[in-house]
Amino acid sequence: MAEAETGSATGSSGGRAEASLKDKGNEFFKEGNYLKAAALYTQAIKLDPSNHALYSNRAAAFLHLVKLNKALADAEMTITLNPQWEKGYFRKGCVLEAMEKYDDALSAFQAALRYNPQSAEVSRKIKRVSQLVKDKMRAQEVENKRSNIDMKKHLDKLKSELSDKYGSEEGCKDIFSFLVETMEAAVRSWHETSNVDAKVYYLLDKEKTDTEKYAPIVNIDKAFESPHTHGDCFQFLRKYAEDSVARAACLVAPKSLISYPQVWKGQGSRKWKHGQHDGFFVQLETPSLRKLWFVPSSSELGRPLCRDPEVLDIGVHELIPRIFKEKLLST
Repeated sequence: MAEAETGSATGSSGGRAEASLKDKGNEFFKEGNYLKAAALYTQAIKLDPSNHALYSNRAAAFLHLVKLNKALADAEMTITLNPQWEKGYFRKGCVLEAMEKYDDALSAFQAALRYNPQSAEVSRKIKRVSQLVKDKMRAQEVENKRSNIDMKKHLDKLKSELSDKYGSEEGCKDIFSFLVETMEAAVRSWHETSNVDAKVYYLLDKEKTDTEKYAPIVNIDKAFESPHTHGDCFQFLRKYAEDSVARAACLVAPKSLISYPQVWKGQGSRKWKHGQHDGFFVQLETPSLRKLWFVPSSSELGRPLCRDPEVLDIGVHELIPRIFKEKLLST
């Protein structure tokens, strides 16, 4: 906590007046009347404008009043008037800490320690602000991960598989872009709400699908309540894919919603190997290729953060059976 500097009066009448104002300011400072203290320090500075301790005291008062720019200016003046006095650097560090400029604050406290290596108060500040610097860096790292969502870098292998299966560059590109967009939208939703809606997204045929009759999204929030609802939903999704002339489908479902099938509770060869994280599943369905991922989530600094998607064995952990009739493309 900032404290005002005390000191003895000088022999001159001007010095006695300045000292009297300073002492009165210190009294008001101790009582918590920082506005009155700052006013008295200002009067004293007019009488003795080269007194570094007066600027230091006023900086402390301004800091308590959250007049941070004024406090910083006084701390800088303190250093200018007495560059080897650690208190000026300490004041500057305290103000910069209040401004949340932790790197600069740390530099100021380290300068203070150089001029007074025995100061326990400065050492405590260095320890505290060093931790704040680390916390700020971690918070920025988490925010960058939350903001810069790029699923493409996790799906290079899939892109090659699609190319092998479909051959057609355009067809492969459409399905890949469809999956990336769906997964990235789900991640954004999770970061904003800690949840995703259980839905199946269809990649419809631009030329053949009757878009007035068939929408590209189907809600499946009741699909995983029981074996009965699961079976009914699967039959509906398969027929919808056929009738809508869909080219691909992508299922997204939060783990917390799924009562059946709880694919993470298998034993033996079906044993779940991906921890107990919360998160959501993404299942890609095409006539020639099926893939399944789990996107785990953790809490970082009190905010949800999606981890890298983990590839699952769809033959073991599928959420729904094959939607499209299997189609083997000729090579």
